[in-house]
Amino acid sequence: MTSKKKNQELSLAGVYESRKLIARLSVNDFKTKFAGSYLGIIWAFVQPVIMVLVYWFVFEKGLKPVPVKNAAGIEMPFLLWMIAGLVPWFFFNDALSGGTRALLDYSYLVKKVVFRIDILPIVKIISAVFVHLFFLAFEVVLYALYGYYPDFYTLQIIYYSVCLIVLVLGVTYLTSAVVVFFRDLNQVINIVLQVGIWATPIMWNIDTMDIGPALKGILMLNPLYYIVQGYRDALIGKVAFWERPGLTAYFWGFTLVFLWLGTYVFKKLRMHFADVL
Repeated sequence: MTSKKKNQELSLAGVYESRKLIARLSVNDFKTKFAGSYLGIIWAFVQPVIMVLVYWFVFEKGLKPVPVKNAAGIEMPFLLWMIAGLVPWFFFNDALSGGTRALLDYSYLVKKVVFRIDILPIVKIISAVFVHLFFLAFEVVLYALYGYYPDFYTLQIIYYSVCLIVLVLGVTYLTSAVVVFFRDLNQVINIVLQVGIWATPIMWNIDTMDIGPALKGILMLNPLYYIVQGYRDALIGKVAFWERPGLTAYFWGFTLVFLWLGTYVFKKLRMHFADVL
């Protein structure tokens, strides 16, 4: 009994010990999403690219916005400004959706007594990382074509990607555990994501909006604001993350609390997963 319980412990050491299994499952999960289709994993990249083109056409050609200005008054093409927000959002959307379904998709593994079910949300997140890495490279190349060449500040997209992974990990530990007992949570998550893309300053500029400081402060409490702004700081504004100490402290405080909450709920509900599934 002690041995079985040890195999189920949720810990960094346990995750590290399972790193090879996580890598193997993540690759298989990524491939399985598109198994049976002629284009295979190419579909993983086609959908986000089409979404970018649709948003670009609607906002750039249809609404014809003026060049975007950030808080420092720096002008930038709307496409670059928008894609800096869309790339992290695509990852968050994919990782949260997949991570929430982790235990449901791998229910046959959950029922195995000695299997480390705590790695399943991680598997889903790493599966989403593969596409994210492609779009990070695409983003850097696109910016270079517009004259925004990579430099020291560009490396910060790695830091902000880590921020995003830790944030979504905490959220998915919570949602993947709760959805086992409340299946409607999948639909709730879909609605939240549909609203979230507009509640996050991706297609609109919070720096130039005619809103009061109180409302602006509330909108900035969205942890994804820190990440979206961070991508733009890294690629356009050339601002280091330590130059925003207040936002950085708030983001990590929020994220670590949510990570603790997610893992706590996961541990408490874990013993009932196999019975329900």
